[in-house]
Amino acid sequence: MRVALLTVALCFAFAGTVHADSADYKPLVYQGTEGIGQGKHIVFLAGDHEYRSEESLPALARILAKRYGFKCTVLFDIDPDTGEIVAGTPANIPGMEALDTADLAVVFLRFQNLPAAQMQHFEDYLQRGGPVVGLRTSTHGFRIPADGEFAKYSFDSKVEGYELGFGHQVLGQTWVGHYGKNHVQSTRIDVIEAMKDHPILRGVEDVWVQAGGYVGEPTDGEILTMAQPLDGMTADSPASETQPPMPSEWTRTYQGESGQEGRVFTSLYGTPEDLTNDGYRRLILNGILWAVGLEDDITADLNIELVGPFQPNTFGNQTHARGIRPQDYAGFESPIPAHNNSGKAEKKKSRKK
Repeated sequence: MRVALLTVALCFAFAGTVHADSADYKPLVYQGTEGIGQGKHIVFLAGDHEYRSEESLPALARILAKRYGFKCTVLFDIDPDTGEIVAGTPANIPGMEALDTADLAVVFLRFQNLPAAQMQHFEDYLQRGGPVVGLRTSTHGFRIPADGEFAKYSFDSKVEGYELGFGHQVLGQTWVGHYGKNHVQSTRIDVIEAMKDHPILRGVEDVWVQAGGYVGEPTDGEILTMAQPLDGMTADSPASETQPPMPSEWTRTYQGESGQEGRVFTSLYGTPEDLTNDGYRRLILNGILWAVGLEDDITADLNIELVGPFQPNTFGNQTHARGIRPQDYAGFESPIPAHNNSGKAEKKKSRKK
């Protein structure tokens, strides 16, 4: 009798777990119905350890689907045992086949070494010259051993013809280093006067982000903005007297093996707290619209309002929300993070040990 009861209990326990590699796994999809993006598909890849890509990207996807009509698929790093969203580790992003029909990939990754079957879809996308938007840590989005099948995409790649990997070859910069100090110095982003008429900059003003500065050294392309570290965590904090502005957003193109050129928009920022700033949110949304070829539809008054409750966690290592599956973000009204969940309490408990 005890054996029978234990068997039943185990069956119920496993029934509640959806494995990320099972046939039951479904990626998060926001389906727009009308607007300038109707008929176009954007795929978002969230997989970093610190800067809360798993909160930033669903927020952007909701706006683009609800306000502009895009189909938006959001893919996350997923624990294969629980089906829950994780922050960067393990590197496992099921659903990458969505890239096969994507018109744009929005990438917010850090030090990923994905399974080969997943990575193949990413390589296929780049080989056809698909447009790319890269945020924050995507300059060092991959860290793959030199003997790995996809080692050339690693941020420190030494593969001839693809040195310094995806960041350098596609986004225009690999990992260089921090410039401002996180949680001590915020960042003001200023439009370069000579670039003010660029479509991405329409309506963009008063841009301030909470993330500390990154060193910006793009290899080529058009630099749109400059980031000024501030000595404080408010928008009116004084500019650092020892840190002059550095490039923060730029455009460029890359060429896939097909010979097709793909548009690229790179931003060295992008935490969910950054997205609470109207100016930065407009800058990123405009960059996405430009990358997908809709620059003629960008106006200074496009609706950039957030969709649904958005109270993001402060970025940091191990500050991600726990116990969340992709479908907890389904629809336009579920809160981000789901259940208003935070890892902070768990982190504090661990410190007492």
